[in-house]
Amino acid sequence: MPISTRAVAAVGLSLAVSGLGTAVPAAAAPAPAPYSGYTGSSAEAKADQAFFQAVLRSVAEKRAAHPNSAAAVTVTYDPSGAPTFSAQIARAAQIWNGAESNVKLQAGSSGADFGYREGNDSRGSYASTDGHGGGYVFLDYAQNKEYDSTRVTAHETGHVLGLPDHYEGPCSELMSGGGPGTSCTNPNPDANERAKVDQLWANGFRAALDKALSDKSLSDKALHKSTR
Repeated sequence: MPISTRAVAAVGLSLAVSGLGTAVPAAAAPAPAPYSGYTGSSAEAKADQAFFQAVLRSVAEKRAAHPNSAAAVTVTYDPSGAPTFSAQIARAAQIWNGAESNVKLQAGSSGADFGYREGNDSRGSYASTDGHGGGYVFLDYAQNKEYDSTRVTAHETGHVLGLPDHYEGPCSELMSGGGPGTSCTNPNPDANERAKVDQLWANGFRAALDKALSDKSLSDKALHKSTR
């Protein structure tokens, strides 16, 4: 849910000339909400997709190393870097866990697949990855004061699970983010968003796991060969 640089441009007072020739201030146009009306960018879409793929690989590699029979895939997150938003993070995880059957979010500090951070950033809140299996959700103080904080947190977590932004969508869509404006407080994904995440973590994870198992098999063979 990044910020639009156009949306935060300061609105100044212009001078109008009255019939008497006296310069008087004209009525100032209302400033738009900083995060509403933003349409996103292809770079942001690619970054969000990269984050999802990084988390997918991280989880698949752990599952390949330690197979288990759990039907749902567990994604571990570390909330310690954003203590101000601990309640919102826990609530976002609860929302997504209640919405999905193929993937579950679980708090943990050791070997987490991604983390949360907090601070000030003119871009607002966002999901970020280093492209090497690591990533985090950044929660911006100002944005979380202006917009419903649980919605912001759940929205950014949606990127972790594979969903792109859809700013032009209605408030009922979680991934519409700040598009509907500050009055929108809905923190829940709609039916289409829920179905998409379940699909991604059924098919996408299977493909990632197959690759991880293949890589592990090749690595094991190489190790066995080198120790003979």
